[in-house]
Amino acid sequence: MAEPILEVSGLVKHYPLTTGILFKKQVGAVKAVDGVDFQLDQGETLGIVGESGCGKSTVAKMLVNLERPTAGSITYKGEDITTLSGKALRSVRRNIQMVFQDPYTSLNPRMTVGDIIGEPYDIHPEVAPKGDRRRKVQDLLDVVGLNPEYINRYPHQFSGGQRQRIGIARGLALRPEIIVADEPVSALDVSIQAQVINLLDRLQNDFELSYIFIAHDLSIVRHISDRVGVMYLGRIVEIGKDAEIYDHPTHPYTQALLSAVPVPDPEAREHRERIILAGDVPSPTNIPSGCRFRTRCWKAQDRCAAEVPLLAVPPHLSLLPGPTAHDSACHFAEEKQVVPPEEPSE
Repeated sequence: MAEPILEVSGLVKHYPLTTGILFKKQVGAVKAVDGVDFQLDQGETLGIVGESGCGKSTVAKMLVNLERPTAGSITYKGEDITTLSGKALRSVRRNIQMVFQDPYTSLNPRMTVGDIIGEPYDIHPEVAPKGDRRRKVQDLLDVVGLNPEYINRYPHQFSGGQRQRIGIARGLALRPEIIVADEPVSALDVSIQAQVINLLDRLQNDFELSYIFIAHDLSIVRHISDRVGVMYLGRIVEIGKDAEIYDHPTHPYTQALLSAVPVPDPEAREHRERIILAGDVPSPTNIPSGCRFRTRCWKAQDRCAAEVPLLAVPPHLSLLPGPTAHDSACHFAEEKQVVPPEEPSE
């Protein structure tokens, strides 16, 4: 079996909390990411979902080295990129690009579209000689569905969906192998979301890309992802193939998330169970002992407070055939179908 193109192990990001002005003293930490593990295979799309504040975007920033991890490793093709700097880091960044959430604030309003998309060529001049840059930028505009004649326009002259296409074109400029998409459609209208998702799907085949796709919309993640990881309070609590997560969820938090997904079929909506979680998400500065979901879980027992559950196939499910046996960080994991299975397309 081929090695994964990207492997994340024990990834941690803590932001210190300090008191004092002249003599600062650390009194705690915001544990934004607190031990994340996953891998990404060549040509695969890994979706990461979870509530706002669970650490999804922080993971994305660490993958492209916009944030330095407190601990852990990010291995790209066998090399830990968290220790790189200078030319070595710049070389890796060429192969791991990012598409940001807000398609307006991620684009410089004082630069033309041609300058925005062509800026990576200034940092990596070996990719495109100066004489070829304008043509390459126009080709990228055409690839993402924009008129190449728009090259001299400014971001404010485009709609939200068009601006996100510009951001995608900029991410493609250096022909990367991995694109980290941080909620790339959450700021767009529903009809435009579908267009951008279909564009990303097509580009994956055309450019042989691997995606880390971060979102909080479970329906969109299911449409585009091969595997899905569910995050809660800085950790992945369940991960598996899309059918395993959506049709055979075993972690209580995943089941609660899926029960909130709108169902278009009125009959199915009437017969499904809606799971309402008690309480609020704990503060990342004061994470509960043991299982961090136990304060909101209807299955919680004494063991949950004393023992941290591992992200692995639960022993009592490992002997079961089929998709139920997948990684789930719960002592009392069991399958519970909360979303009606998708009907096969004709």
